[in-house]
Amino acid sequence: MYHMQKLDGLRLLVVDDDPDARELLTILFSGDGAEIIAAASALEALEALSCFQLDMLISDISLPDEDGYSLLRRVRKLDASQGGQIPAIALTAHAMEEDRTRALSAGFDRHLSKPFDLDELTSVVKSLACQTEVSLTGD
Repeated sequence: MYHMQKLDGLRLLVVDDDPDARELLTILFSGDGAEIIAAASALEALEALSCFQLDMLISDISLPDEDGYSLLRRVRKLDASQGGQIPAIALTAHAMEEDRTRALSAGFDRHLSKPFDLDELTSVVKSLACQTEVSLTGD
């Protein structure tokens, strides 16, 4: 069970080709009790999904070789047991309204632009975690 104040037990997949961004997100969320799996590319993210039971995806859009939109389209084609229905947040420098629309159309649940507010991102993650828990338990 996820706690509103903490993210104890939540397993996050963070996808960003910038090592500093991956480190920042790892520190932020692990400090709140989450377990972080970090990936630098879409391929690494897909490998992580095949190896781990994950609760949420946070992905940059501008990735090497394959962008975040394509990554999420591939994720959404997976069976639910393989992570196909994982809640997903686009965290990107693509901040125009059309970018937000495109991210949501690609299957992301939320779109946040960089530079991001740490408190807002944490709040969005907690909100999605609670929504997922409610829908999974039927509460």
